[in-house]
Amino acid sequence: MLERLRRLWGGEGAGPGPLPEVSLQPIGVVRNGVRQPRAEGWEGVESRIVLRRELSPALLGLADYSHVIVVFWLHLVPEELRGGRLQLHPRDDPRYPLQGVLATRSQSRPNPLGVAAVPLLAVRGHVLRVRGLDAVDGTPVLDIKPYIPHYDAVPGARIPAWADAARGTG
Repeated sequence: MLERLRRLWGGEGAGPGPLPEVSLQPIGVVRNGVRQPRAEGWEGVESRIVLRRELSPALLGLADYSHVIVVFWLHLVPEELRGGRLQLHPRDDPRYPLQGVLATRSQSRPNPLGVAAVPLLAVRGHVLRVRGLDAVDGTPVLDIKPYIPHYDAVPGARIPAWADAARGTG
């Protein structure tokens, strides 16, 4: 019986099994003049997301939303840092407790994906204007989704005390 349950539920020691290769093509690029990544100070940065021209029809209706979710590739993270550190202190600050990288917003991840919900300022042709996107000039954009509060905002979500205390600190 126990062996049957292990097979059904995978057990704690079971791996994920074979994982398929994933290949993504950027749909556009960020343009904002910011050349180097930074930890803070993105609130006032206005960016243009320049999509491939043939994707213009895919933007129909997007301008009706106040915010969008941008999924992007952190292309400046060197290959050797991707997945190299499985645990770290958030912001590389030892005042914060050691965390698994997947419990942080660090750029040094197995797959350096960035995700940001940002105000949508305008849509014109194949170009979106947004504010507060924490992506440098030239960052490949993988996807854009409308921000829908009743799907995307999670009532009662919680974060660790250290993360709450770190808000607004450098």
